[in-house]
Parts: sequence; structure tokens; C-alpha cells
Amino acid sequence: MSTITLSNGTTIPKIGLGLWQVPADEVQANVEQGLEIGYRHFDGAAAYGNEEGFGAAIRATDVPREDLFITTKLQNSDQGYNEALAGFEASMDRLGLDYVDLYLIHWPLPKRGLYIETWKAFEEIYNSGRAKAIGISNFMPSAIEAVLDSAAIAPMVNQFEAHPSLQQRGYEAASRKAGMAVEAYSPIGHGADIANPVVEEIAAAHNASPAQVVLAWHLAQDRIVIPKSRHLERMQENFEATKLELGTEDLSRIDALESGIRQNADPETKNS
Repeated sequence: MSTITLSNGTTIPKIGLGLWQVPADEVQANVEQGLEIGYRHFDGAAAYGNEEGFGAAIRATDVPREDLFITTKLQNSDQGYNEALAGFEASMDRLGLDYVDLYLIHWPLPKRGLYIETWKAFEEIYNSGRAKAIGISNFMPSAIEAVLDSAAIAPMVNQFEAHPSLQQRGYEAASRKAGMAVEAYSPIGHGADIANPVVEEIAAAHNASPAQVVLAWHLAQDRIVIPKSRHLERMQENFEATKLELGTEDLSRIDALESGIRQNADPETKNS
């Protein structure tokens, strides 16, 4: 599987299975199906309310733990130095794991003004070895700069909404300038972008699905993608996007689909 090497030398698979909106009573089966398909990267969060089942699937698998890449994220209500340390412990208890591969601040919550002290807790968690890499999620350029100004350890990943109709090139440029890998969630725009006629035309030309085309567009630009699905056929289809190579003209045509349409909350205004 294709990987990206983070700034600290940790490798992360370029395609993972997202666990947002997977019900708690279904997530173990979802992860186990993903493992059977070949996924080794799984993206969860405390806010998803399904860490117990997520961890149960990881503990039950015969796949060696060192071959897996497990991400979870801090609950927004747990921002602050002491609160973040306690929030991490709570996630680890729910997961039942000795360590995670990536731990993220889920949202900056700019009006609360706690993400700098939260990052200090993340540095402590990283130094303990219980998170192999640490990073941020939904951080806009101004928040990235604020973290870097006070950080002893720079974030290694920024995960944010990105898809053809909302490419967030400013977020991407600021992240890469800071040495972070870029990870796209909602990579097919909650399905909206795969219905675009341009994407459908490119898919037909490559005998591929529209979702595979959009995921291949991300992968060609060295973004990590974490599409979610609870359907085995779609999970398999998404995973096989790694085999599709798009030409320069295809990539440019998809680049031109930017419309600024956001499918999720705006990090500039989300504060809870």
C-alpha cells in the first residue's frame, strides 16, 4: 500500500477507512470488513462515540499491531492542558490499546482560545510514546501559525475537509509549508462531487467509478484520504482507487471544479 512519511519518520497509508457516523453497534464489523479488504489505516474520534467497538476490532484481528495505523481525536469539550491529558486517557481506555499512531486536536475552536495549551498536552503525550505522531484537524492558516509560534514539536498532520468543490488550497499550502502531511476528510464531498458530469466523464473513460476518480485525484496530489462507507462493495471500490492513475488533463479538469461549497462546519466559526 502506498504511504506518506511524516516529518518524524512515521509512515501512514495514503488511504484509510473513516469511521464518522458509523453506529457504535456496527463499527466493529465495519473495521473487520475493512481489514479483510486490506485497509490498514482507520480514522476515528472520541466525538464519533464508537471508540469501544473500534478498539475491539483492532484487538481481535490477527493483523500485527505494527502493521496498522490507528487515529483518534480529542473531544472538543476536553480542550485545555489537563483536560486534554484526561481526554486522551479516556480514549485509550475506550480503545483498549497501548498506543495510537496519530492523535489529533479535532477542531481549533478559535473563540475558546484553548488550542495552544491543548497542544502542550499533545507534546507531552507524544513524548510519552503513546501517540506515535500528533497533529491537528480543521486548522486554518492563522491557527497553524499560532501553534507553530509556541510549539516545541510541530504538528505532523492537518486533516480537513477537501474535495473537488472545496479544495482549500490555502489550508493545504499553509500545512505543507509547516511540514505537515495533508489528510482529506469528506474526500468525495458527501457524494456530491461524484455526481459532477466532468467526474462521470473521466470515470467512463477510465472504466472506473466516479468515487475512484475523485480519490485518485487526491492521491495524485499526495493527499491522504479517509473515505467512509458501511457498504462492503463501496469500501472495496474505494480501496482500489489506489490502482487508478489519472492524466494531467484529467487532474486539471477536476481542479477546475472548485466552487467553495462546504459540506461540513466552518473552522473559522465553529466554537463548540
